[in-house]
Amino acid sequence: MADILSLMLDSLGPLLWAALIFTIPLTLLSFLFGTTLGLFVALIRLFAPRPIAAIVNFYVWLIRGTPLLVQLFLIFYGLPSLGVTLDAFPAALIGFTLSIGAYSSEIFRGVIVAVPKGQWEAAYATGMTWGQAMRRTILPQAAPNAVPPLSNSFISLVKDTSLAAAITVPEMFQVAQRIVAVTYEPLILYVEAALLYLALSSVLSYLQTRLEARLKRYGGFLEVRS
Repeated sequence: MADILSLMLDSLGPLLWAALIFTIPLTLLSFLFGTTLGLFVALIRLFAPRPIAAIVNFYVWLIRGTPLLVQLFLIFYGLPSLGVTLDAFPAALIGFTLSIGAYSSEIFRGVIVAVPKGQWEAAYATGMTWGQAMRRTILPQAAPNAVPPLSNSFISLVKDTSLAAAITVPEMFQVAQRIVAVTYEPLILYVEAALLYLALSSVLSYLQTRLEARLKRYGGFLEVRS
C-alpha cells in the first residue's frame, strides 16, 4: 500500500501539470471556438439560402456521424498525405472545435426556434432590423436555455480530450501512459488519471447545477411551446 501511495504521489505532479498546460487549455479553447462556430452554423441553417444551408447541414451530418477519434486521425495523420502537416496540439484543437461546433449548432438551433414568433414580431414592430432583433431580443432569450446542454457538452469535452493522446498531444492521459511505460503499473496510473478526470467533471457538474439554479431563480429559462 505504501508503494502504491508513493507512486500515485510521485505521478500526481506530472499529471496535474499536463492537465494545466494541455488538458485545460485544449478544453477551453475548443469549447470557445466550437460554440462560436456552432452559433454561426445554427444561424446559417435557420436563415441562410437553401444552397448555403445545405453545405453546413452536410458538415453537421458528417461530424455527428463519424467517430471523433477517426476525425483526429484524419486531421493529424491523413492531411500530411495532401501536403498539410499540423502539430499535434493544433490538430487536436481543430478536431475538437469542429466536433463541438457541429453538436452545439443543434443546441443553438433548438433554443432559437423555441423563442416565440411573437418576439420577432415585437422586435420588428419597434423598428429593429433582423440583426438588431437577433442581438437584442432573440439571443438574450435563447441563451439561458442553451446553458444546460452546453454545460453537458463542456463536461464531456473535458473527458474527450483524453483522445488527444492518440495523436501525441502530451495531455494528462498521455502522461499517464508515459509513466506506465516506465513503472509498469497500468492499473494504478490509469485509476489515478480517471480520478483526476472525475474530480474535474465533478467540479464542473457542481458549477453547472449552481448556474442552472440561479437561472431558474431569475426566470432564465423559457417554456418551449409546441
